[in-house]
Amino acid sequence: MKTSAHQPLSHSGAPRRPQVGATARRGVIFVLSAFLLVLAFAFAAFAIDLGYITLSSGELAKTSDAAALAAVIELGDGYGSAATMTQSQTEVAARTAARDVAAMNRAAGRNSVYLDQNRDVRLGQYQYDAATATWTKSWGTTPYNLVEVTLHRDQPGSTNGDGPLGLFFAPIMGHTQANLTSQSTSALLPGKGIRVPPGSGQTADVLPIALDIGSWNNLMNGIGQDNFTYNADGTISSGPDGIREVNLYPEGQVNLPPGNRGTVDFGSSNNSTADISRQILHGLNAEDLAYFGGEISFDNGPLIINGDTGLSAGIKDELDAIRGQPRLIPIFTSVSGPGNNAMYTVVKLVGIRIMYSKLTGKPSSKVVIVQPAPFVHSSVIPGTGTPTVDSYFTPAGLVP
Repeated sequence: MKTSAHQPLSHSGAPRRPQVGATARRGVIFVLSAFLLVLAFAFAAFAIDLGYITLSSGELAKTSDAAALAAVIELGDGYGSAATMTQSQTEVAARTAARDVAAMNRAAGRNSVYLDQNRDVRLGQYQYDAATATWTKSWGTTPYNLVEVTLHRDQPGSTNGDGPLGLFFAPIMGHTQANLTSQSTSALLPGKGIRVPPGSGQTADVLPIALDIGSWNNLMNGIGQDNFTYNADGTISSGPDGIREVNLYPEGQVNLPPGNRGTVDFGSSNNSTADISRQILHGLNAEDLAYFGGEISFDNGPLIINGDTGLSAGIKDELDAIRGQPRLIPIFTSVSGPGNNAMYTVVKLVGIRIMYSKLTGKPSSKVVIVQPAPFVHSSVIPGTGTPTVDSYFTPAGLVP
C-alpha cells in the first residue's frame, strides 16, 4: 500500500489522524466560562438588590413602629373627663409626632423618612368585643386610643421622598424600581389593675387614700367645685379650668358613716404613717403588693382592704410634694367598722391629681382637693374592657 510522503505513520504503519480535539475543547470552555460569568453576575446583582430591598423594608418597619408609638402617646392627655387637650388638639399632636419621629429616622437610602401627616396617619378607637372575644378597630371614632401609620416608597413621580425604591443592578434585567410600604398600629389599652414584677425595683403610683363611689360618680357627672387650674407646665394655679374637683378629706355622706374616707393598707394591716408617706411619694412596691398576690385587680370581684378613717396631718408634706402629678386612688362602695378597724370594699382604681391640701386646724377646715387626671403607667395591667371616661391605660404598645 502506498502512503503520502507527508502523512505520518503510526507504530502499526497506519496513517495518524490530525489532533484537532484540544483546540475545540478550549473554544467550548471559553464560551461556557463566559456564560457562567454572566450568570454569576446576574445572581450577584439579584442578591445585592434583594438585600437592599430587604434592608430598606426593615428600616421602614422600624420607623413606622416608632412613629405609631410616638403618635399614640399623645392621645393620653385627650381621654376622659380630665382631658387637658381636646380631640382635635390630640389629633394634631399625634399626626405631628408621627411626622417628626419618622423624619428623625433613616430608611431606604434616605437620611430622613417622609410621612404625609394627613394621608399616612389614621386615628380611632380600639375596643374589646366580648361577644367575639376579639379586639376591634373603629377608625375616626373618638375619643381616640388607636393610631395607624403607613410609610410609603411606592408613589410614582413623587419628589417628596416617598417615591419607589431605586435599584442598582436590576435595570439590566428590566426592573428599575421596587414598591415598598410599611404599616404599624399602636394603642393605649385600658387597665384592669396594677402589677409590679418582684425584684424589679419598680413601683406603682397608687395613693393609699380611698374615695367613695358616690362622690366619684358625681364628679364624673360634672358635680363639684372648679377652683383650681392645672397648667401645661405641671403647676397649679387658682381659678377654674373646666375640670371639676372633689375633697378627699372625710366629710360624711348620707349613706355612709362620718369619717368614711381615709387611708387604706396597701400592704401590712399595721402600716404606719411612715409607710403611708413612702407610698404617697414613691408608690407601691412589690413587697406591698405581695399581700394581694402580687397585683391589685378586680377580675374576681371587689377587694376588701383594711384601713383607717380620716387623714393624718403627718402626710401633708408628702401630698404637697406630688401636687399636680397623676396618681391612682381606690374607689370603694362601702366601709364598715370604726377607726383602724375600718374595712373598705374597693371596686376600682381611678386617675387623679392633687390640686391643694390643708390638714391643719379644725376638722371642718381640712381639705385634700383632687381632680380627675389621665393616667398612663408601666405598672398598669391591660384589660379587655371598653375604655370609659375614667379609664387608665397601659403605655403605648403595638397591636395587630
